[in-house]
Amino acid sequence: MRILLIEDDTALGAAVRDQIVADGHSVDWATRLDAARDHLGLAPYELVLLDLMLPDGRGLDFLRALRKAGDTTPVVILTALDQISDRIAGLNAGADDYLVKPFDLSELSARVGAVSRRYHGNPNPLVRIGDLTVDLAARSVRRAGVDVPLTAREWSLFEAFVQRKGAILSKAQLEERLYSFEQEVDSNAIEAHVSRLRKKLGADVLETVRGLGYRLASP
Repeated sequence: MRILLIEDDTALGAAVRDQIVADGHSVDWATRLDAARDHLGLAPYELVLLDLMLPDGRGLDFLRALRKAGDTTPVVILTALDQISDRIAGLNAGADDYLVKPFDLSELSARVGAVSRRYHGNPNPLVRIGDLTVDLAARSVRRAGVDVPLTAREWSLFEAFVQRKGAILSKAQLEERLYSFEQEVDSNAIEAHVSRLRKKLGADVLETVRGLGYRLASP
């Protein structure tokens, strides 16, 4: 996934960013709401991690404005505000989850995965595709009962196809999912990742749609 992190605490922000990147996601980090708005205007995000107290405004007002504009991007609130009334206000404003600081980074990873699965209409973490068994929660793949090790980036790419069965994903869409603004992308990076996935998961697992992109092959 491509994730927008909005957090002004540099120590916490760096820890969250590193955790999400280690999970195979692409992260753009904004420390102010005005920068976050700029990011949202430039790239499609699949999840927003939102602090509620920012130097230039309140995260709750930012969230309400998103929902009023019709933006349905999942939002997980990360905040030190721990009262029940705060949680209720956040959820009623349109948040999909609410995590109170300090939190365990592994719990954050689990919640990000759970929100993503719900958003893509597949709350069940186990998906079967031919001889592949995909565990979206454990971020693992078994082929004919044998574990197949994937790198974080290979997993993120394959997960995109699993979440959108039958959909054609263009090279540009896949690059946006895997790489943040600050990262340089080799011209053949996506082709290289697809090639490695085919070697590991089966030559026919991903179908090339000439001139358009790739899609998960029907079992």
